[in-house]
Amino acid sequence: MDVSVVWTINARTASVDKAVESLAEIQEEGFRRVWCTQMPNEPDALTMLTVAGWEVPEIEFGTSVLPMQVQHPMLLAQRALTTNAIIGPRLHLGLGLSHQVVTEGMWGVSYKRPVQRTNEYLDGLLPLLNGEKVSSAGELVTTRGALTIADVPAPPVYLAALGPKMLGIAGSRTAGTVTWMTGPKTLRDHIAPTLRTAAEAAGRSASDVRVVAMLPVSVTDDADGARAAAAEQFAMYDNLPSYKAMLDREGFTGPGDAAIVGDEATVADRVRELGAFGVDEFVGILFDRDRETRARTRALLRTLDA
Repeated sequence: MDVSVVWTINARTASVDKAVESLAEIQEEGFRRVWCTQMPNEPDALTMLTVAGWEVPEIEFGTSVLPMQVQHPMLLAQRALTTNAIIGPRLHLGLGLSHQVVTEGMWGVSYKRPVQRTNEYLDGLLPLLNGEKVSSAGELVTTRGALTIADVPAPPVYLAALGPKMLGIAGSRTAGTVTWMTGPKTLRDHIAPTLRTAAEAAGRSASDVRVVAMLPVSVTDDADGARAAAAEQFAMYDNLPSYKAMLDREGFTGPGDAAIVGDEATVADRVRELGAFGVDEFVGILFDRDRETRARTRALLRTLDA
């Protein structure tokens, strides 16, 4: 199992210099890939990682995740291929539908028929990423045309998927899924088997798809304090239906229970367990604000990267 970390670029004041500096530190520590989140009120992740990737060679990037509703498939294909043209084939493109409270409350875009929207979006996006002309007239998303961006490798596309229908799309059409706030039993019993069954039903191999699991993590001697901090910092996810369903399915009382916390041995055992449960890549979100604790956590995660 690969082990990565979230590269934080969501400071209140976006600083390219700080982003490049922190990315260089992560690469020097030996991590092969970072994942960067995209919140609706924060700096544009693709722009930031393109600039930082130009300055910091070799390390790979994943987006977790870019919202589909606010960018047409042709626009996203342009942006993703341009990124790979600048930094080389280092992008892993994670996409998602965000949440109803965001799409309808902030953007004025309907959240209805998410499965249909996702399929129609991929109908346009995937051919364009592969250098093909597309003519797809959907009820929600229509894409026609081609791009003239030649000789640029297409990034693998991952889909944020938790329910069986979305996992079915991810397994049959993409490189896999990126999960958040999803515990080990749910990953083992629901996410991994549903994804891989869908892949095989589509004539693919189960090994063609990957499960990327993101969870808060902290190596600390104060496990109770860390759980309380995680519960406070990630409280919003207890109010978003898709994540609430995963927390309930796991038997967690809230986001604090989803955090992987404890001393080195405890955290190492829980991360390794995820690999045994079908996770191909664990992505740790270091939520502790104490620099020493964060350094301790990153040091352990680096030793666990296969």
